[in-house]
Amino acid sequence: MTATARKAETESIAVSPSRNGTVVHLAKRATPRFDLKRGGLGFARNTLPPLLVTLVLLGIWQLTCSQPGATLPPPSQVWTDSYDLIVDPFFNFGSQDIGLAWRVLTSLERVAMGFGLAAIVGVFLGAVVGQSIWAMRGLDPIFQILRTVPPLAWLPLSLAAFQDSNPSAIFVIFITSIWPVIINTAVGVRNIPDDYRNIARVLRLNPLEFFVRIMVPAAAPYIFTGLRIGVGLSWLAIVAAEMLTGGVGIGFFIWDAWNSSRLSDIIVALAYIGVTGFVLDKLVALLGSIVTRGTAKN
Repeated sequence: MTATARKAETESIAVSPSRNGTVVHLAKRATPRFDLKRGGLGFARNTLPPLLVTLVLLGIWQLTCSQPGATLPPPSQVWTDSYDLIVDPFFNFGSQDIGLAWRVLTSLERVAMGFGLAAIVGVFLGAVVGQSIWAMRGLDPIFQILRTVPPLAWLPLSLAAFQDSNPSAIFVIFITSIWPVIINTAVGVRNIPDDYRNIARVLRLNPLEFFVRIMVPAAAPYIFTGLRIGVGLSWLAIVAAEMLTGGVGIGFFIWDAWNSSRLSDIIVALAYIGVTGFVLDKLVALLGSIVTRGTAKN
């Protein structure tokens, strides 16, 4: 960009009449700058409150669990007992002697497969239910019944069907997370304005074009709300399923630590699970905000 162009961007033109003709005034506009002070204050407002609350909770935990007869370890003992898991999450000394980061990644791989299938199938079924009154009357009661079944109740059937722990865990994730996607997508489709449908008729869009160009963009805020709920349920389901199916996932690590009476390792693993679930939720929310251009609330 030339100096003349940059100068033009920072100047506004005002035209006013006079006796001798038209007079052109150039008024300088302030160039937007990053306010370091304001940015620092915003960062502090978002960071300091949860940090202070965390420190207070750690202090209460330390005081409570340091008393004689306490059954849970205090934070200081957790740091001492599980130092390697905390500072080096990527160590790898064998099949089961690996860091928690590798275990979380193994669980996330299963979540990605199960939740990905649930997202695709759930959006499609939700669009069908929301678009057709007959499909809604026939399928909605079934969906409402099946969504109340606890995740682990599906595990024996999936193990009997697949005869393997890995696809069984993926199926549990799928069947647990699909219901909020279906329901929210159906609600979003039913709330599409009639003007959008009229435009589709005027443009003579076929069903596939209507689905891609009208239905999905209009229902996107509802869809991503369902996806956020679904990804949280996926993470809950995989941890519970891995406790029973084994493997190297984070769920089996917690169960193995319990059998070995390693309470400090369990506490560290719970922290990993919570942080990972938080990140997953924020990633889906960010994707929804980008796709819907801010109409999906975080």
